[in-house]
Amino acid sequence: MKIGIIGAGEIGGALTRRLTALGHQVSVANSRGPETLVDLARETGAKPVSVAEAARSGEVVVVTIPEKNIPNLPRDLFAATLDSVVVVDTGNYYPRRRDGRIEAIEAGTTESRWVAQQLKRSVVKAFNNIQAQHLLELGQPKGTPGRIALPVAGDDPAAKAVDYVEDAKRAKNAQPGALCSNCSIYSGADSAAQGACTLFPGRLVKAAGWCKSWSGL
Repeated sequence: MKIGIIGAGEIGGALTRRLTALGHQVSVANSRGPETLVDLARETGAKPVSVAEAARSGEVVVVTIPEKNIPNLPRDLFAATLDSVVVVDTGNYYPRRRDGRIEAIEAGTTESRWVAQQLKRSVVKAFNNIQAQHLLELGQPKGTPGRIALPVAGDDPAAKAVDYVEDAKRAKNAQPGALCSNCSIYSGADSAAQGACTLFPGRLVKAAGWCKSWSGL
């Protein structure tokens, strides 16, 4: 599969390494230009490209940059991207540690809904609840006991099927969610009510965003 990745930080770098190792054709971009990705390209075989090229380089395009930087992407970034291309959002909102306040999210818009509005493109949420090192090292073949199932959420069933939905359906009580209840893991938003999360011990989630379909994992 041809995959474009926008962002070469911890998650973007891990995805580049993992996906190329699995035989996918990866084009990777960052905000500093393809010339800064020479080492990653040499290590993985991925093709370093501009952000605009990455948006047009795959059957799947992964956007994996800090939430605060999403508005800095070109407003027409996906204007020339085919409708069949799946856009994946890996981000989480950290208002106190990194992103500052994003008023629309504070007012109740879910993070991926906000990202979709900025990109003017429907997105699928994935890879936002796993550490980069685990993403790189803990992948196992289908049928392996104890294999990790990652939640995938979005409004388009066909788009979600590209990711781990079929594997997730095999996990006890797991069904993919929709963006209206997607990934509302409590991250410090002033407006967020707090409640215990049964999927991620020790984490807090917005009361309205409990990921009930994943709580049995």
